[in-house]
Amino acid sequence: MKHFYLLFSLLFSFFHVCHSQMREEKTHGFFYKVSLAPTLTINENYTINNDDDETLLNPSAFFLNNTVGYQFDKRTSLGLNLEYDYHSQQGLHFLPAYLTLQHNVIADDDNIFLRAGYGTLLGLSRDFEKGNLYKVGLGVQIFDDDYRNSFLIGIDFTRKRFGYKTLEGLSSVSIFLEFMLF
Repeated sequence: MKHFYLLFSLLFSFFHVCHSQMREEKTHGFFYKVSLAPTLTINENYTINNDDDETLLNPSAFFLNNTVGYQFDKRTSLGLNLEYDYHSQQGLHFLPAYLTLQHNVIADDDNIFLRAGYGTLLGLSRDFEKGNLYKVGLGVQIFDDDYRNSFLIGIDFTRKRFGYKTLEGLSSVSIFLEFMLF
């Protein structure tokens, strides 16, 4: 009888270990994202066959973004973003805090998504402009082998309204690369 209990406990622990190593796909819960996005402009001084070491596209702005959010299901997530934006051509600094809603139009091995965001430009000091921000984007989400972490690649259109009575505006199109921990 002792051998039966020993064999039963070994088989039970073997199946328990094997089952615990098989992870189910995570479809909802909290996540964290970090993102880097440059905005590119066309160099007006560029000529074909030049020896000036000039490039056709020059970066004009850099965005560094941190997001904490919640994914409701395979398709929809909501994120709280805190971002630092530097527009080098205008010499402007922004610190936007905004909410984004992302919806996966195609939810498969790799997701294709649309997202939109709205928030405020925090004026922490005189170096940062105050105002509001609107953002829409399109991209693709590429998962790792466990379908937990992923890379997101795409484009965002951003509109910032700032200045006295938010009369000034700045629009930009950026290419983003994000890493998401789920």
